Amino acid sequence: MSGRWVLLVVLFGCILGATDASEGDADPLYRDCTEQCQNTGSFGNNSIQHCQFSSGDVPGENTFMKTQLYSLHLKWKQWKCRSFCQYLCMKQREMERGALGLKAVKYHGKWPSKHVSVFQSISIQVPVSAALSALTLVVQFYGWLSFFRLVYYKLERRPQSRRPYYEFTGLWHIYGLLSMNAWFWNAIFHIWNSDVTEKLNQSSAVALLGYSLILAILRTFNVKGEAQRVTAAAPLLAFVTTHILYLNFYKFDHGLNMKVCIIMDIAQAILWVVWAAVTRPPSWFKLWTVMLGGILVMLLEEFPSSKGYVDLRHAAAIPLAYLWWNFVKKDAETRTSAITKKRR
Repeated sequence: MSGRWVLLVVLFGCILGATDASEGDADPLYRDCTEQCQNTGSFGNNSIQHCQFSSGDVPGENTFMKTQLYSLHLKWKQWKCRSFCQYLCMKQREMERGALGLKAVKYHGKWPSKHVSVFQSISIQVPVSAALSALTLVVQFYGWLSFFRLVYYKLERRPQSRRPYYEFTGLWHIYGLLSMNAWFWNAIFHIWNSDVTEKLNQSSAVALLGYSLILAILRTFNVKGEAQRVTAAAPLLAFVTTHILYLNFYKFDHGLNMKVCIIMDIAQAILWVVWAAVTRPPSWFKLWTVMLGGILVMLLEEFPSSKGYVDLRHAAAIPLAYLWWNFVKKDAETRTSAITKKRR
């Protein structure tokens, strides 16, 4: 049965059509500019220090350690050269597009941004977005830690096993770890843009959204049995796994990935909003705020960042993360209270 689902997901991924790159980095003029910049080590009449590879860097003694260190040093310089050329060509193309009255476009999955140098050899590519991603990571960690303390040290637990009465505790622990992982790689991606960090960022985001949809199904339909949970989660788990493998090993398709993420985000939002409208939990207003705000945040991805420094999506994610964990803790309190009252 699981094999059929995987085959179905692969066919579905092949049918959907989308561009395999952002509009900006698919631009032939941009690609020619970056290729020429890297090959010549210059941009216009200016020589680029990051693209100058001197023979003096070659290790004198051909030892294994020195050879490996030189190889890492060379890859580091090549990445700096490529990154700096992409930044300069992006600025040039956006100036040209602006002169023609054209709107800004994305480059490598991000809106045009300004780099800020921290050290001589390191520049943070989207400084405020990186800081906001790190702050969201802190809020996610605080939310998960406070949830952990609540269910294990404040709420009543089962007398024999000492396990929490709240049946969804383990699922929320996994969610917390996936959230922190996603925001960690998002911050790294905005500091250091490379093929590896971009794939890690996008894959972590897809894993989080896919698991969030699974969690929404299990909680809103109150699925408690392990067998029932596996049955409900298996199709989505197969889809998410296949999609991540497709992105990393077949074609890194920004357009397709954006469609998949929006569909999963809207699907889980509908589940939570309808569930809250029917059951009216104590913190239903917080839940509605987070779900509707989450959809808005996802849609804000399609708008350029403010003055090249920060996009509203990262700024809005911080209060939404705080409200979300407040809802989770309130849900744990409500369910624990209901279960313990029945047992008395």
